Parts: sequence; C-alpha cells; structure tokens
Amino acid sequence: MDRPQDRPRYIAVEGPIGVGKTTLTQRLAERLGGRLLLEPVEENPFLPAFYEDARKNAFQTQLFFLLSRFQQQQQLFQQDLFTQGTCSDYLFAKDRIFAALTLDQHELALYERLYEALQPRVVKPDLVIYLQARTEVLLRRISRRGRGYERDIDPDYVEALAAAYNDFFFHYEETPLLVVNTSDIDLVANEGDMEALAAVIRRHRQGTQHYIPGGAGR
Repeated sequence: MDRPQDRPRYIAVEGPIGVGKTTLTQRLAERLGGRLLLEPVEENPFLPAFYEDARKNAFQTQLFFLLSRFQQQQQLFQQDLFTQGTCSDYLFAKDRIFAALTLDQHELALYERLYEALQPRVVKPDLVIYLQARTEVLLRRISRRGRGYERDIDPDYVEALAAAYNDFFFHYEETPLLVVNTSDIDLVANEGDMEALAAVIRRHRQGTQHYIPGGAGR
C-alpha cells in the first residue's frame, strides 16, 4: 500500500474529446481522497455556436476557455496542495492545441500573447495522464454522452484533434507523463481495468511511460 505522501499531489488528466478524461479524474479523486478540479465546459456560452460554425465563433470560444481555466488555476495556486491532493480533467498548456486548430493567423498571434502572459502564473502538475483512443471509439463515446451541441460534430475535426494531441504529447517534457490507450478498456463498468490503471499510476514517478492495457507498460 503506497503512503499518501508518496502519491502525486496534483494529477492532470488529458486527451481529446470523448476519451474519458472526466470519468477517470472523478474516479482518481475518489480513490485518493483528493480535490476535484473540472474544466468548465458547460459554462462556455460560445460552445454551441462554435459547433455550428467553428470559423465564425472560434476566437471567443477559445478566449473564454483560456480565461476560465486561468481563473481556476489561480484559485488552485492559493490552496494547499501539500495537505490535499488535486485531480484535474485538463492541463492548462493544452489550450494551445485547440487554438492552433481553430484560429486564423491574426487571432492566433493575439491569443499567443495573452497565453504567454498567463502561463507563468499556472501551477504545473506532478503527473500528467494522457488518454488516447481510436477515432471511431471517440465518436462512439461522444454520441453516447448525448450533448446536444456535439450531435453533429465533424468526424474530421475529431480525427485532427486526436492527431494534434498526439503531436503535442510526443514532444511534451514538462512533467512526468503517463500515456494510456483507452480504446479497449472501460473505466466505469470494469473495475479490473480501473484497478490495473491505478496500479500503474501509483508506480509512475518520472519520465514518460506508455501503458497498453493487456500488455506491459514500457
């Protein structure tokens, strides 16, 4: 049994739309007795319009996410991360993935200036867990959760987003990183899948590790 002081104090779970970030984050917070930090997706008033016309509504959607995430991170910074762990379903740095995909050249330049001003004031996690899944799995999970504004989501956008995530985390070196392929596991219905992943999380301390359920971590 690992001691509380041996566990990462701040875990961020990441991955493309529909991969299961929030589900894993909630389950980890329950297991670790930690604070739960969830991305304010439903609070973004521009998101439904973005899915109707991404080009027209991308900039305001992106700025709302950037500023609301930053506000959350500032509140986190003011709390004591040593006495209670925190599990978050997003990594602040990933915001740039969406910006690069959706903004035009001038919007992206303005966004980058704002991001660079905010980023140094954000707490870095002790561990980042990057969840991957095949595009058809992502689309199936998106459909299953039934958000109205995601009903007509473009499969090409989901595929491009997953590729952008892969590229981002291929070059990611800021914190310890655990890459998990979730295509063939169910962290809700299958307690064995969750137990196996939790064991890998407890052991991972540094560098990058790839975990393929049913095979060996490497």
